[in-house]
Amino acid sequence: MPRRRPSALRGEHPVRHLSRFRYPAIDRLSASCAADLRRLEHARFLPEATAEAFWHWKALADGPMRLIADPVSANRCGIPGCCDPGYFRDHLEAVLHALPKKSARELRALVCALDDRILTKARAIRAGYPGVPWWRDEL
Repeated sequence: MPRRRPSALRGEHPVRHLSRFRYPAIDRLSASCAADLRRLEHARFLPEATAEAFWHWKALADGPMRLIADPVSANRCGIPGCCDPGYFRDHLEAVLHALPKKSARELRALVCALDDRILTKARAIRAGYPGVPWWRDEL
């Protein structure tokens, strides 16, 4: 007796194709930097965590600053990664320190460009306590 085809066993059920990536890859990264990033995420972080953090930080740089710059209207729930944009910049900083020098330099150029856009949009960022990064203190 011949074996049934898998499509005949499934019947009329549609096949679901799940997207492999939830966040777009970081633009303008070389293949060696992307490979170093994948190795680092596999060893120390969650897969795609850096792409998520970069995406959120880029959305902050491109979006309006009125909700972040005004501490009265900014809603902070206290959950890391939910309403706190500094969480994503902290992750990017940790990745920058863990990557090899050449790859870190390449990613740092992209992150610093976003930092400059955010600092340009913000009217004034207070100087806080020594040793506290600006995104932790004001944002």
